[in-house]
Parts: sequence; structure tokens; C-alpha cells
Amino acid sequence: MSADRTSADPAIRVLFTAEQIARRVRELGLEIARDLDTRRPIFVGVLKGACMFQCDLARATPLDVDLDFLSVSSYGAGTTSSGQVRLISDLREDVAGRHVILCEGVVDSGLSVSFILNHLKTRGVASLKVATLLDKMPCRKVQVPVDYAGWKIGSEFVVGYGMDAGERYRNLPYVGVLEESNS
Repeated sequence: MSADRTSADPAIRVLFTAEQIARRVRELGLEIARDLDTRRPIFVGVLKGACMFQCDLARATPLDVDLDFLSVSSYGAGTTSSGQVRLISDLREDVAGRHVILCEGVVDSGLSVSFILNHLKTRGVASLKVATLLDKMPCRKVQVPVDYAGWKIGSEFVVGYGMDAGERYRNLPYVGVLEESNS
């Protein structure tokens, strides 16, 4: 077995290790803190895929931050977006006048992020920025701003660190690429 594979599931190739992710998330947290200075942001996580990134990013940001979550659906059980985005669960907090950092695990087609940004803009936010661990520009169908990105990647389907394939692999501490099994 090669070093870039996990013994838990040989069909996953490690793209970013837990150590690489921790280092990059720390850098993003410091960048956000520099940009916001002393303002108190609210980190809005998109469930479920951004949960680990959002929490780690909040811990890495040396500011007083609030957390909230919302949930949208565009994938169902598949690995490609259906193109239809719907709000499953809305925020609990009032974001009017707040500096919002939308946390997403991966920005691919841009459809979900565009939907959420439009939804949040109607709430009278003071500012709205997007932070993502992975930016999949080759998959973009709708252009959306990505203000803070861990890495730009290609069109490969990624799992781990909160991201899933049919609700599997979210708990992997790294980000991996699903590969076709040769068995």
C-alpha cells in the first residue's frame, strides 16, 4: 500500500493530511482576524460538510466569534449537484448588522453558495465573506466570491474532514479523493 493511502479504505487517496489542514486553517484564521480587526464576526457554517472546517477556523481566529449554522440541499445521495438548491434549516441568530463569514467545506458549482449569499443579503448584514477549505473553480456554474480559500483543486470528488459521499467518510481527519476500486 502506498504512503498516500489509508489502511481504513484503500479506495481513498489522501489529498491533504490532517497536519496540512491544521496549518492552513490557522493561516486562514489569522488572515480573517487581520481583515476584521476588532470586529466580532459570526461564522455561519453550511451543514453538514463545513462543520469541522467552521469549528477549527473559529478556534484559529483570535477574535471573539459567534457560530451559527444553516443547511441546504443540492446533492441528495449522489456525487453531483442536482442544480436545485433548497433551504433545509435556517439560522437561529439575527445577522442584521453583523459581519458574516460563510464557512463552506468545498465550493464547487457555486449554486449553493450563491443561494446562501442571496439569502443572507436580505438580512441586512454589515459584511459578508466566504471562507472555504477547498475551491473547485473548474466546476463553477455560477461565479461566487471566495474571500478565504485553503486550496484550489480540480474537479475530483473529495471526502473527509466533514465532506461525504452518501453520508460516509465525514469523520476522516484528512481530505481524500475517492478513486475507482480495482477489485
